Amino acid sequence: MINVALVGTWHVHFHGYAKEIENNPLCKITALWDNDEVKGKEKAEEFNCEFVADYDELLKRDDIDAIMVCTSTDLHHEVIKKAALAKKHIFTEKVLCFTEADALDVAKAVKDNNVKFCISFPWRTRGDFLWMKDAVDSGLVGEVNYCRMRNAHNGTIAGWLPETFYDPKTCGGGAMMDLGAHSMYILNWLLGEPEKASSAFTNVRVKSVEDNAVTILTYKNGAIGVSETGFVASNNPFELEIVGDKGTILAGGFLNKLCYNVGDGWVLPNVPRDLPKPISVWVDAIETDGTIPYGIDDAVALSKTMEMAYKNPLV
Repeated sequence: MINVALVGTWHVHFHGYAKEIENNPLCKITALWDNDEVKGKEKAEEFNCEFVADYDELLKRDDIDAIMVCTSTDLHHEVIKKAALAKKHIFTEKVLCFTEADALDVAKAVKDNNVKFCISFPWRTRGDFLWMKDAVDSGLVGEVNYCRMRNAHNGTIAGWLPETFYDPKTCGGGAMMDLGAHSMYILNWLLGEPEKASSAFTNVRVKSVEDNAVTILTYKNGAIGVSETGFVASNNPFELEIVGDKGTILAGGFLNKLCYNVGDGWVLPNVPRDLPKPISVWVDAIETDGTIPYGIDDAVALSKTMEMAYKNPLV
């Protein structure tokens, strides 16, 4: 049995992750910490576990093997590094840190203490993305020179995104830092790490952080990557376009289809099943001493890419 502590209740995905852990027969939720004591006690009661007010004391406990981190992002560096030094396995919401330097500092603690680390990259478990990754790696469309991913929602204009997501101190940014992280880690996965980045961030409804955003990335081989996101898009479907010198892959759009064309017309491929969700992958890796496909190096790469995107953006 893996004893898990819930660390932070700030993130909108906290409840979903906590329920996954609660429903996993290999896990037991032992304790919960939050820097908001009132909210922490409320959630500890909901998940039938002990509220621990002192985070350092929580990490000293022998009845805690691992932690699930859903604090505000500005706390990640301190919270996750301390957990690694205490030899607790770690699952965290993205992004890891606001800067590459802080991410590398966390990575050293993770690696030095041999803990199982998993960052939540759920789009990498989807069957359509797994097919696209294999297609790119196998050279189906040749050498990729352009990749654009659009992932946006109406969280701001519809009013369902919490006000806490507009705090530049705790979030480190707006739409690109949060929702745009999915596009960024997918671009890193498909194209590798970029050399340069340039961003256009605007404020449609929110003044404190960007709610409408595009980042253009360039790569050593001349490829261009585009990450598009926002909190002010209504009825706007996900889209992914991968262009190579032999053909093109398209995914999403208003038909929500995956297809490719390498000269013989558009083909709908057989898409594999989705893989287990990141929480399950993390738990299984702890139980079996297995590997995690989106671990600390992937987390560092995302922080590095985000830091590049936020340097001198056009606003």
